[in-house]
Amino acid sequence: MNDSELKALDKKHVMQTYKRFDVVFNRGEGCYVYDTNGKKYLDFMCGIATSPLGHANSDVAKAITDQANTLISVSNLYYSEPPILLAQKLSELSGLQKCFFSHSGADASETAIKLTKRVTGKTEFIAFKNSFHGRTTGSLALTWKHRLREPFLPLSPSVVFAEFGEAQAVEKLITKDTAGLFVEPIQGEAGIVVPLDGFLKRLRDICTKHKILLIVDEVQTGVGRTGSFFAYRREGIQPDIVTAAKGLANGVPIGVCLSNFDFEPGDHGSTLGGNNLSAAAALATIEYIEKNELLLNAEEMGNYLMQELQAVKNTCDLIKDVRGAGLMIGIILKDDNAQKITQQALENGLICNAPTPDVIRLLPPLIITKKQADDCVSILKKAMQA
Repeated sequence: MNDSELKALDKKHVMQTYKRFDVVFNRGEGCYVYDTNGKKYLDFMCGIATSPLGHANSDVAKAITDQANTLISVSNLYYSEPPILLAQKLSELSGLQKCFFSHSGADASETAIKLTKRVTGKTEFIAFKNSFHGRTTGSLALTWKHRLREPFLPLSPSVVFAEFGEAQAVEKLITKDTAGLFVEPIQGEAGIVVPLDGFLKRLRDICTKHKILLIVDEVQTGVGRTGSFFAYRREGIQPDIVTAAKGLANGVPIGVCLSNFDFEPGDHGSTLGGNNLSAAAALATIEYIEKNELLLNAEEMGNYLMQELQAVKNTCDLIKDVRGAGLMIGIILKDDNAQKITQQALENGLICNAPTPDVIRLLPPLIITKKQADDCVSILKKAMQA
């Protein structure tokens, strides 16, 4: 089937919730993907942070194949080894003892909402302006962007929003009905907004003081993206609840909600959540990250990429700032041409995206090399010149 026929079928049979770029990918290897014409692209989005090991990783592929040939799913009514071993590993990495597995970040947010209500007996939440926690009705209530929210009002739970990065603003919003506070360590969909050091620690102190739960959304920042497996570990705090998804199984759908709190039987469920296939893929992903010291590579390559982009900023009138942590980087422009530049970069063989009109976002695999970082910078320079 040629590209035109495929696009026509997509328009006819697939709900048009995404504005797609005009390219059809059919193969990937490492940090690269290839379109149906054989053109090679350097992938610095890795499926919006879903493939930290890049594409077609042989260790993950073997884990998936072996598990598919053994047992994919028997439901959560029975014990099975892969999800239990994954829960144990995530407990070690997070400092939290219990896991509930689902399929996505939005699912994990929904779980966190229910668990917080179950534990506190309260129903109201605090989140932050420009936050993003998902598109289901519960997670959308926690998401700031009005364009996403307004067509689906009223939403539940009840949420009030504080200025991101201003801990003192949170304390003024706490009431007797406040159950918990949702926060992203770095706001990804807002354009890689990084708070000052100590922000999460101040939030932890406020939540402890007022006896409300601190829920940290690590869906985009987690799985080593910032140079630490979970970004909150960089501040030495312990949240009450953590959510993760995206890159946890290197592209296989999975979400998880972690906490020391627990549900009662029947409180929550997910038929395919934590199935053997996704759990095996996640275990292989974590093992590969640890075995190949990819947290260190994320930090080193992130620092290098930021340094090179700062050098471009000094010679390019289009760039206002460069910000981020590890391999989660935003290039802030002086105008709203981010979409045009990402389109030009795509034509030149680089995949990046524009979460906001004035920000170019880079979320490369944790396996990138200095040569690939240099290639990214070179293509972006050409795209900006164009």
